[in-house]
This record gives sequence, C-alpha cells and structure tokens, in this order.
Amino acid sequence: MIKTIFYSVILSVCTMGLNAQVKAPAPCGPVPTENQMRWQQMERYAFIHFSLNTYTDQSWGFGNEDVKLFNPEKADCRQWARVCKEAGMKGIIITAKHHCGFCLWPSKYTEYSVKNAPWKNGKGDMVREMADACKEYGLKLGIYLSPWDRNSKDYGKPEYITYFRNQLTELLTNYGEIFEVWFDGANGGNGYYGGANETRTIDRTTYYDWKNTYALIHKLQPKCVIWNDGGDRGDLRWVGTEDGYVGETNWSLLNATGEVPWNMLHYGVENGNAWVAAEVNTSIRPEWFYHPSEDGKVKTVPQLMDLYYNSVGRNGSMLLNFPIMPNGLIHPTDEKNALAFAKAVNESFAVNLALNKKASASTVRGKSGRFSAAMAVDSNKNTYWATDDNTKTGSLTIDLGKPTLFNRFLAQEYIRLGQRVKAFTVEAFVDGVWKELAKATTIGYKRILRFPAVKATQIRFTIIDSKCSPAISNIGIYNAPVFLNAPVIIRNQAGQVTINTNDIGPIFYYTLDGSTPTAKSTKYIGPFSADGKLEIKAISYDPTSGKSSPVSIEKFDISKKNWKLIGISDEKAAAVIDGDPASVWHQRDNKMPIDLVIDLGNKYNVSGFKYLPDQNRWSSGIITTYEFYVSDDNVNWKIVDQGEFSNIKNNPLLQTKKFAPVTTRYIKLRALKNTSGDNVAGYADVDVITE
Repeated sequence: MIKTIFYSVILSVCTMGLNAQVKAPAPCGPVPTENQMRWQQMERYAFIHFSLNTYTDQSWGFGNEDVKLFNPEKADCRQWARVCKEAGMKGIIITAKHHCGFCLWPSKYTEYSVKNAPWKNGKGDMVREMADACKEYGLKLGIYLSPWDRNSKDYGKPEYITYFRNQLTELLTNYGEIFEVWFDGANGGNGYYGGANETRTIDRTTYYDWKNTYALIHKLQPKCVIWNDGGDRGDLRWVGTEDGYVGETNWSLLNATGEVPWNMLHYGVENGNAWVAAEVNTSIRPEWFYHPSEDGKVKTVPQLMDLYYNSVGRNGSMLLNFPIMPNGLIHPTDEKNALAFAKAVNESFAVNLALNKKASASTVRGKSGRFSAAMAVDSNKNTYWATDDNTKTGSLTIDLGKPTLFNRFLAQEYIRLGQRVKAFTVEAFVDGVWKELAKATTIGYKRILRFPAVKATQIRFTIIDSKCSPAISNIGIYNAPVFLNAPVIIRNQAGQVTINTNDIGPIFYYTLDGSTPTAKSTKYIGPFSADGKLEIKAISYDPTSGKSSPVSIEKFDISKKNWKLIGISDEKAAAVIDGDPASVWHQRDNKMPIDLVIDLGNKYNVSGFKYLPDQNRWSSGIITTYEFYVSDDNVNWKIVDQGEFSNIKNNPLLQTKKFAPVTTRYIKLRALKNTSGDNVAGYADVDVITE
C-alpha cells in the first residue's frame, strides 16, 4: 500500500514536470485587447433611442424641430434599466445626440438641449438619469454621439470639430465609466444648420480627425471600446446591415488601413492585421425611434432567437434597440417580448449535456493533460484543448453515456491567442454509425449551430482546416426549445390572401374581425378572397405539441384590383402593385427625376403613401429623396409631400408618409435621388393610405 502511494506521488510529480515543459501555443495573428475581451464577454446589450424624432414620427430629424416638443411626462430611466436587465442585457448605450443635434443632457455648448425643454422645467438630464439607473441595476453605460449635427451652424467647418470634442468631453467626464462610445456613419447632407437650410458635404475620412478624437477618448475613458462607421477603424465594426445578422463566416479581423467594402464588414478578413470584432445592431421594432404604426410589428420571440443565433451565435455581439415612447417609457409589448426572449435564451442553454462528460481527442498538445480534450468540457473559460504547433486539424469526441436528445452545438476558441479555425464539422453516433449534423467555417469567441433534434450516444467535433494549431476552450451540447414562426400574410392585386411560413408542418388559423386567432378560429385551407380595407390576424399551430406561434397582423387598405400603371409597357412593372414584397421592378431612365404614375381606378380620399424598396440593400434604385403628386385627370398635378427616406440604405424598410387628405384618382411618385447615384428607381411595392 505504501509502495503504491509512493509510486503514485512520483508519477504525479513527473507528470507535473512534463506538463510544465509543454508551452502554450503562441498567439496566432492579432489578438483582442483587454477592453475588447470585456466587451465580447458582455454578448448582449441594449440601445435606447429617444429624441425629438420621437415626437415628430421621423427617423432622422432635420435639425429645426421645436425643442419644446420634448416633454415626456412619465420618463423613467429606471424602467428602461429594469427591462434591459431582466432581458439579459449587460449594458445600455443611450443616444445622447442623434443627427438632429438635440442633446439629452444640458450641454453648455448649445441651446438645443433638454435645458430649454419643458421637461422638468429645463432642469433635467436624461444621460445623468440613465447613468444612475445603470449603476442601480448593475449595467454598464455606453454613449451614442452622432458626428453629424443638422442643427449646428458650424457643421462642415473646422470650428465644429472643437464643438464636437467639447460635447464628447462632457459626456466622458460627467457620467462615470463608459464601456462603449458609438459614432454613427451618417455624415453630411441637407439640414437646418442654424437657419442656413442647405446641403453640406464633408470627407468623412478626414473631417473629424479621428486619430486625435480617439486619443481624447482613450485619455478620458481608458477602459472603453469605440464603434465607428465614420471612416476610421475603431475597436468594433459594423456588419453592413441593421437587420441583426453577420456572415456565417465571421473573422474578428480587418486591415488597419484602407477601404472596407461590404463583404469585409460582413465577413471580416481572414488575414487582417487588426482585431476589429463584429457588433450586430438591430431594433426590436422595424425602426430605431418609436412610431405608433409599429406597435403591431414588435419582433417576436422566434425572431429574436433567430437574431441571437445570427449574432452571438456567429462570433458577434447583439446590440438590441428599444425605442422609447413619447411618454418616456418602453412600450409594454417591447418589454413583454424582450423578457420572453431572455427566458428562451436561458431555457435553451440551461443544461450543457457535454459538461464534464468523458472526452477524447485525436491529438493533444505535447500529450499533456493541460491541453487535453477534457479542458473543453470543464466549464472553465481559461482552459482549452490544443494541438501541437504543426497540427492544424483534429477531432474531439464526447461520450454522452447514453442515447441523448439534442439540437444545438456550441464551440468557443480561446481567442486571447487569436482566431484560428477555418472549417469544422459536427457528427453524431447514431445506431452505430457516424452521421454528419452540420458543417461550418469560423468559430471565434462563440459559434452556435442549429439542426433537427437527434438522439445519439456520442458527438464528434472535427476541425478540418485552421490557420494555426487549434485552441478550443468550450464545447456545449443542448436540447433547446423549438419555436414556431409567425406566418406571413400577403394579399395580391386581385385580392387573394395567402398565409404561409418557412416552418414545416404547422397549420394556420386566422380572423378578420380583430379578435386574436386560436385553434378554434377559421382554419386556412388555401388562398381566399378578401377585398377592401381590412385587418387579418393569423397564427401557426402545431397540432402535435399544441403550441402556437406569435400572432401576425396585417392591415390592408383599398383594393388594388382596378389599379393601372400609366405610360409603362414593361410587363414586369406589375411587380410594383402586385402586393408581393419579393417581386421587384427597376425603372430606368437617362436621368433623374424618374416618375411612377398610377391610376387608382376611382377617386379616393388619400392621406399618405407607402413605398417598399428592393429588399436587396445593395441593389441600385433604392430611392432616398422623393416628391409625391396627385391629380384628377393625369394632366394637372399638385405636389402634396416631399422629403427623404431616412436611413433607407442601411435599413430598407417599408416607408410610410402621411399628409393632409386630398381627393384624387391619379398618384405620382417622383424619385429625385437614390442610394447608388445612378438613374434607376426600384420598387417592391407602392400603396396608398386612405381615410
């Protein structure tokens, strides 16, 4: 017995000595800073959009909106913080100043701020209240400061940079520790500009002198990260979309200098020389600011879960926006869905079926226990399975002990040593045979794969290509709840309604009387006729589980049955009024403006119009500036509305514009400018709003 103990001790000491001689892998390319690591580990945090736009129902303010509009009678930053905390967020970024130039704090450098608003008799400071609420709820505070200011008389001049940095200094010195500074990429264009009412242009790569602006930030807030789409590298990057997803391949790398086209933003650069990770931003509603018309379009739990998998699950962070209502609160539906989303995430990843299970690897660095397969299933983020320097492939097998049902696979690299994996597969051992479940490319901080549920005794993770020897810090296997997607409701020009979804198997129920559909409502058995103005609500229903999807709501205006396009012979142009958002027509001419004329077939009391652009954001023809006309005879025209479709390039949503009601039979949408600067106007759908 004594001999056995003696030899065990000797063996242990020798093993410790052997392990001590096995060095950790050297860093592979750029690695994250400590600031970037802290940020990455937050995973989910919130945006708050609240400004004068909230009161004018605009996306972007022009800069001349009356400061007296800002008077939220129930403003409560503690409610915002509570909702975000309960929704699983780790911090909040507040839009301290959007493009209109209105400041949510009493800046001493402008009169266009809360100090001249009725709210709290000009004594309020929304940023202060947000900072205090974040501190109370254990959340980190971030600051959004728009570099573009449509109110400032000096915008476009050198003097504005001093003004901009003075405001930045106020925000970074008076409100405690800031985890992120967020600079929007929108720059230049028309604006109020102190009464000049003109268009001003700047070179976004040089005007702001980002090098010295960054130096100021690092001096005042050494622990924060910088997000910038304004022409210079920060610590984080935009992913080229505001839809809430990043590329399936996602490298946390870019090149430190040079242009960054969309594909680099979306996928990163495999051999980039700077660590610039992906922040995936989107709103819980279609738009960033609150619009009453979107109360029925709040993202559902299935949609939010899909965003989670396409952001956090693809090596990014998830920045989810909450638009504040005019009364100063988060809308109850937004709160309800956000909290249900947090519950769904927690339930999906509550039980790691791989935790501390028996694991083996095809190759282990120096054959050392320090880098064994067990290090990937021990829940310790600082341990990892690694291979020898010249071994860029390898497999790790986990024995689940018994047939186990699962539908999610999670992997994490030890990114303090860089991002390495280029391709991998996941297999399950089912009935004595290995079955491939999924394959993917990059991993990075976190990668989550979804697949149909499978029952297996073992799972095998195989790295088939890597930049350097792999270092895998965590493997997770989960059996997550599956959610039904809300159905899509479409009515074509002939008045035929279809209800469908991408899910396989559900049936649909709908109502036309405004009531909430259930499994006892009218069952959808195929397209049906529903002409005129009406509201349709529908659900997907799984008869096996008895589960229902969130409710879809679509409101339709007058029938398009008698509508005609005037002066257009191209048969494909019918896509403009066919009611199908997937069909698109591009109208081309020698020069702008380009007119689209529609005969409504009868006279109606028209009080607005809707324009849906091509949903391919990189297509030409997405209209940014427009005029809208009406006529009784298609000869004499009267302009009833003009303006811009704000942020339509980055967020090509359905655009709704309202004006004073006018009786008309003919309408004309005039495209003055598009996102590409060419002579094309593209349409997925055009509709009118009637009283």
